[in-house]
Amino acid sequence: MITFLHGKLVEAIPTQVVVNVNGVGYEILIPLSSFDKLPQPGNEVKLLTQLIVREDAHILYGFPSAAERDLFRLLINSVSGIGPKTALNILSGMNATAFRGAVASSDVKSLSQISGVGKKTAERIVVELRDKIGAAGAWEAASAKHSMSADDQKINDAVLALMALGFKQVEAHDTVRSAQAMLGAKATVEDLVRACLKKS
Repeated sequence: MITFLHGKLVEAIPTQVVVNVNGVGYEILIPLSSFDKLPQPGNEVKLLTQLIVREDAHILYGFPSAAERDLFRLLINSVSGIGPKTALNILSGMNATAFRGAVASSDVKSLSQISGVGKKTAERIVVELRDKIGAAGAWEAASAKHSMSADDQKINDAVLALMALGFKQVEAHDTVRSAQAMLGAKATVEDLVRACLKKS
């Protein structure tokens, strides 16, 4: 399994790049949203990858962040009828945070406006992913709507981590707040989560 590529960006068009890794050129398909995050050709680049093997081809998909790759994997592995091409369209049409928020709030209208995703596909995405994305997706999307201070971001990240571990949103928030009051402002996200897990 190729999990990432780190090399020189040789060429880039909005949906595809070529990366030279020790003299081997890898062609990688990327979501449109990743194109703006790329350096100029000739510079070093690191992309997280997902290899899809078909009968007639081995295709590499690349992502600048783990959140995007995780969402791509979730879509192709959990939603019937969605293949890599549609998953890439979804990532091109909506960022990962907005997507999770749309699924958590059953916003079929927003999802169906993405190229290649009709109303039926949007409804299927909501039904099949809502439990997997859950409250953490809604919380993350709501938090992203207003820019946060470093402290708030830290609390938000700790709350999301606890929710991913099964805490309810209010419980996670209260526990993190009390852990921060106890540990002080210098506590890292990891410190906060560890303290909360000890208390529960």
